[in-house]
Amino acid sequence: MFEARCAPFPLPLDVARELAARYGEPHRAYHDATHIAAMLGWFDVVADNVGWQASGDVYLAIVFHDAIYDATAKDNEARSAQLARDLVAAGDRVVGLIELTARHGSLTPADVAADHDAALFLDCDLTILGADPATFDRYDAGVRIEYRHVPDDLFAAGRRAFLAKLAAQPRIYFSDFFHARLDAAARANLARKLRA
Repeated sequence: MFEARCAPFPLPLDVARELAARYGEPHRAYHDATHIAAMLGWFDVVADNVGWQASGDVYLAIVFHDAIYDATAKDNEARSAQLARDLVAAGDRVVGLIELTARHGSLTPADVAADHDAALFLDCDLTILGADPATFDRYDAGVRIEYRHVPDDLFAAGRRAFLAKLAAQPRIYFSDFFHARLDAAARANLARKLRA
């Protein structure tokens, strides 16, 4: 688990076990080990096609960015970043990347234009939006399960607002690499969901 062909180092076994336990928590339906494995697959694709400037930092940010996930909390990213500091002495760059994921939907391309790795890392986290329709629908259903504590009408309104905000962005993906590959599919999925 948490393996990537282009990862510059393996996770220590005790850290991998800790993360596996966290990503295997029963309340997770999307933000789980499958999501991390998908991101690591894209990590390798980026490494092969574009390259990372600091692959070790991005690798750690991927494996830790959802390590703490409680849909009722507002500080998951900050706590996940702190866990990375505690378990692998992650530096400020890893922490900063993890904390950026709290701003999905509010960041603009200008916010990360000068940060090659941040743009690609954030895009890796949103590749699910450009997945095939069935995979996108499983993701969307998984998010609903994770927010089962929210009444249907409130969840539907909040989810619709989030997806509409993404769809209204001039670019869903910050990097040219992901924009060219996934933007059209992501827009089709978002449009389909917003019509439902």
